[in-house]
Amino acid sequence: MIGNLKPLEILLIIAVIVLLFGAKKLPEMARSLGKSARILKSEAKAMKKDGEAEADAAAPAADQSAQQPVAPRTIQAAPGDVTSARPVNETNRTTQG
Repeated sequence: MIGNLKPLEILLIIAVIVLLFGAKKLPEMARSLGKSARILKSEAKAMKKDGEAEADAAAPAADQSAQQPVAPRTIQAAPGDVTSARPVNETNRTTQG
């Protein structure tokens, strides 16, 4: 469907978007969309890593007493943006029976 659009139609769509949201809001909206995509990607990667860690935890460990305490994970909206970082409250699934 998108491939069927002619250049004039694309320009008309862009003009309508600029008129609706204004030229000042568009960069802010694009920035927030990028941050959201980055957060989604990092969370998906963290979930995959957690799944692999749970699979490894199911196998008997040689020496569990030598493990270092794990620091809590934080979610960060953008690299270097510490104002929006927040700790993730989650239970430790490896200690639950």
